[in-house]
Amino acid sequence: MTMAGSEIEELIKEAFPDAKVIVTDLAGDGDHFGARVISRTFAGKSRIQQHQMVYAALKGKMGEELHALALETVAPE
Repeated sequence: MTMAGSEIEELIKEAFPDAKVIVTDLAGDGDHFGARVISRTFAGKSRIQQHQMVYAALKGKMGEELHALALETVAPE
């Protein structure tokens, strides 16, 4: 079973209501996605902490329903 890009976006926005989220199907196969997440919540956090926060928002689906996610996180200035 795979996840839809819209479901990835929904889970991230649920955790980060202020976020601008752009999800892209990188391979066109519904299995390899990229996500750009811009949120004030990331301010003062390391890139690793930011990514961990997004993975937590995916509620354990990473590596199960979601095979691959190229992640870019940004704190707006």
